[in-house]
Formats: sequence, C-alpha cells, structure tokens
Amino acid sequence: MPAQSVRYGVPDPTEPVVHELPPIRYGGQDVAIRVAVRRSEDGVWRGRFLFGDHDPADARCTAEILCGPSEADLWEAVRDLREHHIRDLYRSILE
Repeated sequence: MPAQSVRYGVPDPTEPVVHELPPIRYGGQDVAIRVAVRRSEDGVWRGRFLFGDHDPADARCTAEILCGPSEADLWEAVRDLREHHIRDLYRSILE
C-alpha cells in the first residue's frame, strides 16, 4: 500500500523565495542584490530584483521582469543578464 507523501519544510512554491546574488558596484558603493522567485498560479516562474539592504523599507525592487516556464529557465534568464544590465536596472529605479 503506497504511503501518503508528507513533505515537511518544503516552502509553498507560490510564496517568494529570496536568493542572494553578488553585489554590484554603483556610485563607489557595493549594492546588495537579491532575487525573489515564485511560481504563479498559472504555473509560470516569476522573479524580481531586490536592491539594497535587507530592511524592506530601504530596499528597492523591480516588477516581476523575470519569467520562465520552469525554475531552471528563470535562472538561465538571471545568468544571461550581465552586471551592466543589472546596474542599469538599479539606476532606473533610483531616478
């Protein structure tokens, strides 16, 4: 008789999971970068960049500009962005 699968500690995929990326250099200072990744109700993986401190009041973020049919595809999109693209995103949020 098959047992029911019980998964403890596995996050709900619709709740964003935040991943740290290496910081960028902007205006002579290091800026922390994180990516919040979640799976939307339609099954598409979506992500946004979070810039700055871990304090949500000080952090700036993009819209969910990253997406992919799988989590691996989303991370491929993140890897394809170069540092100057991420720096331009940050600069656009500041202005």
